[in-house]
Amino acid sequence: MSVGKPTSVPRGRPLGPSVFPPPESLRPTLRGTHGLVVAGNPLASQIAAAVLEAGGNAIDAGVSGSLALTVVQPDMCSLGGIAPIVFRRAGEQTVHSVAGVGTWSASASIDAFRARHGDTMPPGVASTVVPAAPAAFIAALRAAGTWRFHEVAAMAIELAADGFPVDPTLAAGLDFFGQVFKQWSSTTDIYWPDGAPAPTGSLLRQPDLAAVLSELAAADAREPDRDRGLTAAHRAFYEGRIAETMVDFVTAGGGFLTLEDMATFSADIAETPSRRYRDMVVHAPHAWTQGPLLLQALAILETFDLAALSPGSADLLHLITEAITLAAGDRERYYGDPDFVDVPLEWLLSDEHAKERAAQITADASLPNVAGFTGDAIRSTTHLSVVDAAGNAFSTAPSDTMSLAPVVPGLGFIVSPRGIQSRLDPDHPASLEPGKRPRITPAPVIAFDRDGQPWALSCPGGDVILQAILQVIVSAVDHSMTPQQAVEAPRICALTFPNSFHPHQQIDGQLCVEGRIDEAVRIDLENRGHHVQDWPDWEFDAGSVALVRALPNGTLEAGADPRRAAHTAGR
Repeated sequence: MSVGKPTSVPRGRPLGPSVFPPPESLRPTLRGTHGLVVAGNPLASQIAAAVLEAGGNAIDAGVSGSLALTVVQPDMCSLGGIAPIVFRRAGEQTVHSVAGVGTWSASASIDAFRARHGDTMPPGVASTVVPAAPAAFIAALRAAGTWRFHEVAAMAIELAADGFPVDPTLAAGLDFFGQVFKQWSSTTDIYWPDGAPAPTGSLLRQPDLAAVLSELAAADAREPDRDRGLTAAHRAFYEGRIAETMVDFVTAGGGFLTLEDMATFSADIAETPSRRYRDMVVHAPHAWTQGPLLLQALAILETFDLAALSPGSADLLHLITEAITLAAGDRERYYGDPDFVDVPLEWLLSDEHAKERAAQITADASLPNVAGFTGDAIRSTTHLSVVDAAGNAFSTAPSDTMSLAPVVPGLGFIVSPRGIQSRLDPDHPASLEPGKRPRITPAPVIAFDRDGQPWALSCPGGDVILQAILQVIVSAVDHSMTPQQAVEAPRICALTFPNSFHPHQQIDGQLCVEGRIDEAVRIDLENRGHHVQDWPDWEFDAGSVALVRALPNGTLEAGADPRRAAHTAGR
């Protein structure tokens, strides 16, 4: 057998950039037509995509993937934690939020809290509020899903019972958070089984968590009617054995929680506030989150021609920083649970107010800080966003980290310590009050483009969350980046306002800047009064934005942020 000569490249057509240009982004933008999902962990993305393949809609897929996140990312969220949700039903131009954050116990008050814990919110059960994630998932399924709870929970139960391999991100999280949770044997028994963090590649099993999920699923499956089944699953968590175990554990540790708090809790559903930005309409949850901050900052930026400014330029980054700072000032003055606080949202989101705030920005000097303290940030939360072929959209940001509270023995999850975002100042709009929700940082987003096509966005990262989402929107809308380019673009983070977590710290004038931003830009920002802190090229604390969007021709596009373990799936 003879071997022929290799095929030669035609003259004048050498292989190289002229033929195959370099990739437009570190990862490709995923495109499809059936349904796409981005989640904070690849296993959760795959599970949500499998639900879409099996005929579920975006809400079914989102809840299934979110339940999986509570299993595979226990360092970032918990079944007993929070899960704010926004969703859009196909064909509608309204967006609804599910208030997936619990309330302070009716037995709690600032005076009662200080009598037990002084002016601090120590790690443990002191800052416990009613766990809201199960109620939120069930409420979303009831309002816009098609599957039953036992169906969406099946893969999460399997992962918890049979185990899954620990990835490097989780291994690092268990090591990092373990410096706090190693004081709690109920947590270390699961996540430090041999007196050290579960290493990469080891199999992590959570049988107690699997048993709880199975109990909820069985309660649902016993009912022949879907609606009654969802009610039974809710009651299985908020009444009976599971609720009693949580209440006993929290009260024994000095926290505030009663069986009545649990039995009377539900996750409210409401239409979301919205605000125009260019040709977009952006929706975020109400002021029980910091969601309106995004809408306000975008309204301020709309008064400037950002398309004329180069991505990553000092002029653009200065404007973004100032808009965030101004919106955060309003957040501190006005935002709180709207059931308790009169939040003047119509005025805050008005063109008039946006122009007044924009007029406070000067080109060559930074604005003064909003009053606060100094200290470190808390890194927590995960995320999931999904859009299906019909146009249903779902976005969520489950949270509550194991460094803030111990696992409840026999249940395998923590009880939401989200009260740590409340204030012990009775005059603050986000103050602790009986039955009041803390004002939380996670705030998922759904937007519509000029053609009415949905975009679903989510992100983890505390006070970074909406700053990162804002920068992705600017990159996609004003600079026409693809979803993947937009989530990969170098990022900044302003810290010129109090951190949302107790003790509500602040670093004077600080602006964190990722390493891929030019040195000349850093110097320029310093000259304008920003105190630049250098971040690595791909900083974990810069957030991890998910963007899934629909195009008018039926194509779906998705981008997953490489700063964390986020992953895209679907077709």
